[in-house]
Parts: sequence; C-alpha cells; structure tokens
Amino acid sequence: MPESNSLANTANSVTNTRSTPPHIIRELENGLLADAAYTSPKYFYDAVGSVLFEAICVLPEYYPTRTESEIFTRHMADMAQSIGAGGSLIDLGAGNCAKAARLFPVLHPDQYVPIDISVSHLQDAVRRLQQRFPHIEMTALGLDLAQDWKLPAEVRRDQRLFFYPGSSIGNFEPEEALAFLCHLRAACDRTGGILIGVDLIKDKALLDAAYDDSLGVTAAFNLNLLRHINHLLHADFDVRQWQHEAFFNTEKSRIEMHLRAREDIQVSWPGGQRNFIKGEHIHTENSYKYSIQGFNALLADAGFSHSCHWTDKNEWFAVIHAKAV
Repeated sequence: MPESNSLANTANSVTNTRSTPPHIIRELENGLLADAAYTSPKYFYDAVGSVLFEAICVLPEYYPTRTESEIFTRHMADMAQSIGAGGSLIDLGAGNCAKAARLFPVLHPDQYVPIDISVSHLQDAVRRLQQRFPHIEMTALGLDLAQDWKLPAEVRRDQRLFFYPGSSIGNFEPEEALAFLCHLRAACDRTGGILIGVDLIKDKALLDAAYDDSLGVTAAFNLNLLRHINHLLHADFDVRQWQHEAFFNTEKSRIEMHLRAREDIQVSWPGGQRNFIKGEHIHTENSYKYSIQGFNALLADAGFSHSCHWTDKNEWFAVIHAKAV
C-alpha cells in the first residue's frame, strides 16, 4: 500500500466528479478484461477506502508508517547535514504536506513545491502552511505523477531536493521505478538530489501479517475497491462473492494483493461484462521490497550517487538520500 497521499487524491478527484472520465473507464475496463485481471491501487481510495487506510496505519501489524516516522525523529539532524540547507524542496504526492513540513526547521528550504493530483486539496494545505512559514516561497502544482510531467519555470533549477517518502516507489514495477528515478535525475542539476522512503526485505511472516491483519481491516480495504469500481463503472460486483488474499512473493520480492472469486461469477457494466470462474483473481496491488544495496544500485542506474541511508533499529525500513552528481 502506498504511504503517501498521491494515489488517494487521484481516486478522490475522480470520485468527486459527476460522471467518470472516459480514460478512467477505459483503464478499468482494460484491467478487468485482461487475461489476468488487474486494477490500479489508486482505486482503493474512495472516501471509505481512505478511512480504512488511516485505520490500517495504526494497526500493530502495519509497521511502515510508524517506522518511517521513527527514522525521521531519530535521524533528522544527520539528514540535514547530508542534504544541506536552502534550495527547493519538491514534495511528490504531498497530500496534506505534513511530512515535508517536519523538514522545514532543519532543511530551511528557500522554496517549497508540493505536487499532487488534487490541486484544490493541495492549495488548502499550502495556504495553512504559508501562515506558519511566511518566509518560504510556496508553489503548489497539480500533476499526475503516473503520467508524463515536467516542472514549470518558476521552480528553481538549482539545489532541487525531490522528497518521496512512504515507500510509494514500491508500487512501481522495477523498470517503471527506474524510469521514474531517471525522470527525477533529469530534472536535477548537479546540486540536486532525492530523499526517499524504501520498505526493506524482511521476514515473510512480518510482511504477510502487515497486509493481512488479524482484525481484517486490510481485507475490508481491498474488498472496498470493488464498491468503488461499481461507483465508477456502474458495475455490479458483490463483495460477498470475493475473498482478500495477500502474501509476500519471495521470488519477485514483492507483496501481492488479490481478490479471489469464491464461486463462478458474472460481472457486468454498461457495454461490457466478464465471467470469473471460482478461484480466479483480480490483482489489485504490488508492493516491492528492496535491500539497501539493491535500491542503491537502482539509484546508481538512474544517475544518482553518494547515497546515505538511515534505518530503524530493526532495519525494516530505510530513508535514503542520494545526490545528482
């Protein structure tokens, strides 16, 4: 599951429209009609899904949120020393901007550039932040990070720090992650860099439990995706006919989340339908886990170097700073 708000705001911006945009309909249909059915994890986050995800973040099994927060609390000063002061802090998938705001007192950015798909939500957050930090120039940008995007001229070119916390990089396929990091590197000059959260490979039992908790909150979160698809596509999924499954795929080093049919099912929507046989699944999310060495190699392939990392005491999660030199 992504640990930033960019995907949540993507889906909420869709849900809040009176009718579903044609490209969203095409995306959903293409996924449901593929040989191996799938959906994008951004569709987890309607109003109910967002509340369920907040509940997931405080579950004892779900370590990423509190673990990353612990790393920032313990190592903020060391991060500041590695990164330096000033420049532009570019917050990818900023949401309510709270994570980046923790960095302001130690990084002292000259410019803050939060990016999110939901620009109205973002502007509200920035207005509140500007009152607290009137000396920082702030420019909110409404961009979809999943599409081709570039920064406008008002974003200073020198000393750009791309901030991407929360292990959202794990939702990309490895080749997509490399392309995304290459895009960030191309947007930096030699004084820039990246500060990114990465979920690390760990015991399979810990990973399985984090995505299949004992209270069933993650199961409800996954199943609620079908209700959201019903809303967007006017489909007739019955969540009672589906079962949540999540497991760590050791060979591919990723958590997989699926919804598996409990029986033979026909699902219909205007202009289309699909028959699912008992046991067939819809693949709803991947979340790749990395070693520090492996992720540093990915950063190097993208053109970053001189990386520093900080972990929690259990080495379950890492925050990595790398320079564009």
